[in-house]
Amino acid sequence: MHAFKYERRRGLARPLAALMREAGRDVLRDADCVVPIPLHPWRRLRRGFNQADDLARQLGPPVVRLLWRTAQTPAQTGLPAAARRRNVRDAFRLSPLLTRAARDRWLGDCVVVLVDDVRTTGATLDACATVLRRAGAREVRALTAASAILRATSGRSA
Repeated sequence: MHAFKYERRRGLARPLAALMREAGRDVLRDADCVVPIPLHPWRRLRRGFNQADDLARQLGPPVVRLLWRTAQTPAQTGLPAAARRRNVRDAFRLSPLLTRAARDRWLGDCVVVLVDDVRTTGATLDACATVLRRAGAREVRALTAASAILRATSGRSA
């Protein structure tokens, strides 16, 4: 995942997405669309690509960029669960470029699958799912390439 995301090895999107399709067959079944978790525009510009978008384009269902990340938040890496939730609270909204017809088409009583590279606490996925459910999605599911384990710290040095 590190090579894909930080070393810009975008060719890894295809094999990672193949694994996601296999493991997430039930998640993708009857999905109306997949929605990649957006990066803040500045982070997207610095990285040069959105890894969630690269993965989403390989999954099969239509990719619809329904969400915008409006808050430039610190990276989630290294943050405990509560800080991660605070970090992404109100950080996402529906795209202002979304027409009423597109909103009805992709959200009205639809099954939407959020796509991201890594799930740690689920805070980002939850924040995005809340926006989509409030906008009318019948069901929001999530599919990630990996799950990370958040390690608790004891506050003592070893």
